[in-house]
Amino acid sequence: MSSRAPRKVAVLMGGPSAEREVSLSSGRDCAAALRDTGYEVTELDAGPDLVARLREIAPDVVFNALHGRWGEDGCVQGMLEWLRLSYTHSGVLASALAMDKQKSKDTFRNAGLPVVESILADKDDVQASHVMTGAYVVKPNNEGSSVGVYLVQDGANRPPALGDEMPQIVMVEAFAPGRELTTTVMGDRPLEVTDILTDGWYDYEAKYAEGGSRHVVPAEIPADIRTLCLEYAVRAHEALGCRGLSRTDFRWDETKGADGLILLETNTQPGMTPTSLTPEQAQVCGISMAELCHWMVEDASCDR
Repeated sequence: MSSRAPRKVAVLMGGPSAEREVSLSSGRDCAAALRDTGYEVTELDAGPDLVARLREIAPDVVFNALHGRWGEDGCVQGMLEWLRLSYTHSGVLASALAMDKQKSKDTFRNAGLPVVESILADKDDVQASHVMTGAYVVKPNNEGSSVGVYLVQDGANRPPALGDEMPQIVMVEAFAPGRELTTTVMGDRPLEVTDILTDGWYDYEAKYAEGGSRHVVPAEIPADIRTLCLEYAVRAHEALGCRGLSRTDFRWDETKGADGLILLETNTQPGMTPTSLTPEQAQVCGISMAELCHWMVEDASCDR
């Protein structure tokens, strides 16, 4: 590690979102990796006293291991800018854009990237009648980790009965069939393509439970599809204005070749848990967890 490297790192984790448990797991693993690299690390469960705690600790860098709303949507990023603290991952605008699924899809469309049809609709309207033909998915417009995702099959007799966790305005998008692929971007470098294999829907349980899914990395896919995944991930990263790490998810209908590759969304703060995709891709590229976290701290910045 360079003698100029920051010595004090505050790892933000937990927080109030629906992805709190995932964040706690990510934060603990990242904190351990940073300690192994030689940093002085403080773990902070982000709560109402966060500003006071950060002022007290006065870290050189904030490692943002939060997930979901508030920690991933530009709110904490804006607070860190106000405090003039360097922090990992994307800044305010890119974080807000990526977390808003409809706005990020609009950004991808404008950049010429392939996405499915999608609309914002009132929850009551979605439950009253089908607002889209064919198979479609209903999800919150600003959550991650497959929190609150409903799949409505083509020909379903009834519209979905949405749970209390769903906001009043939801996103409805055409269902993209096929294999679940994902690619991490590290700075301006795409890492690899992972093929995510599950027995059913790639939901919260499949993402984070032990044995919930199987990851094949590098994905066993044609060379042209791999090249497109790497290219599209970098273009999505740039279109949103991301920095540091991002991970872009795809669906690929192999019966349609290259035309079957659809970009689903970009995650500006990929999970860093033991079952997470980004550390696996880094490992395949010869980058250890400690090296990855070290790079993220060195890449941290503040826009102000």
